[in-house]
Amino acid sequence: MSSVSIPVRLSGVTKRYGDIVAVDYLDLEVKCGEVLGLLGPNGSGKSTTIKMILGLVKPDSGFVDVFGMNVQEHPVEVKRLIGYVPESPRIYEFLTGLEFLDLIGDIYGLPLKEKRERILKYLRALGLEGREGDLISSYSRGMKQKIIIISALIHRPKLLLLDEPLTGLDPRSARIVKDLIRELASEGVTVILSTHVLEIAEAMCDRIAIMFEGRLLAIGTMEELRRTAEMPSSDLEDIFLKLTGEEDIKPIIEALLK
Repeated sequence: MSSVSIPVRLSGVTKRYGDIVAVDYLDLEVKCGEVLGLLGPNGSGKSTTIKMILGLVKPDSGFVDVFGMNVQEHPVEVKRLIGYVPESPRIYEFLTGLEFLDLIGDIYGLPLKEKRERILKYLRALGLEGREGDLISSYSRGMKQKIIIISALIHRPKLLLLDEPLTGLDPRSARIVKDLIRELASEGVTVILSTHVLEIAEAMCDRIAIMFEGRLLAIGTMEELRRTAEMPSSDLEDIFLKLTGEEDIKPIIEALLK
């Protein structure tokens, strides 16, 4: 298939940190306009995988292609096509919200009028209008998350890499972001969403990839995952716990109550 229909392709990707294998020979393809959920326990390799797709982390072996370009060979071109929301964002807190978004717009080369229109639109939608002139250091965690989300969307990327994007958001803003992600996907934007909230993954994602100890345990739609786990009527939580070998938590609860 063409690079347009498969905008993200990882082949034989491995990443080690010393003796720790963070990602273990990962093969993964993500389709155009797909919302792929990336699930796994802490330390399963989700964030490392996202950072390798973005080009922030170099794989020890294998290759990562984004829209037909090798990420390591075309780092700037690839980053121009991506919007990224990290799990623990670092923001220039000595800037105001507007100054920060202005800076991001300038980095992507947006024309002044277009940049200001987009910033205002997102500020209004996420309830930040009137606070854009305040220093980011005065923002709550949820407000900082909104600024990061706006900065990831402002240049209209073709690929969104979202690592726990709804952290700290109020229900209204979370609903807006979730609906916007689905709408962008319907317009052809590819989305990789890493989350620990299984209900969000089940409700939002076209396919779900489950990682464990750096390996891809299973990938597919909910129906395909049910067949893989041999659990025809189960929800994602039960499937996830069975596939990762963590389904028997009763002894842990009993031990905690002693």
